[in-house]
Amino acid sequence: MIEKSTEMVEIFGQDYKIKGVGDPEYIHKIAGYVDRKMREIAHSSGIMSQSRIAILAALNIADELFQEKEKGAKNRKKFEKQAAGLSDLLDSKLGAAK
Repeated sequence: MIEKSTEMVEIFGQDYKIKGVGDPEYIHKIAGYVDRKMREIAHSSGIMSQSRIAILAALNIADELFQEKEKGAKNRKKFEKQAAGLSDLLDSKLGAAK
């Protein structure tokens, strides 16, 4: 059975009740990441509006996600090409051994 928990987290000075599945530490870890992103943006941009900071943080996090997905897709293609090459090499060696 999947265990749900409700955790209180603080993000950018505001308390939030977050319901999640799994490890409560994970919920805190994610909330901490969002908090750090918002604080970085507030510090570097001088923007005071909490909603603008939240939107910029969301855009930055989405950019990180998309970059990682693209990197993963490139690595997957690279590994598939390498695996195909190794499979061909193995087939040729096994064929020559017969």
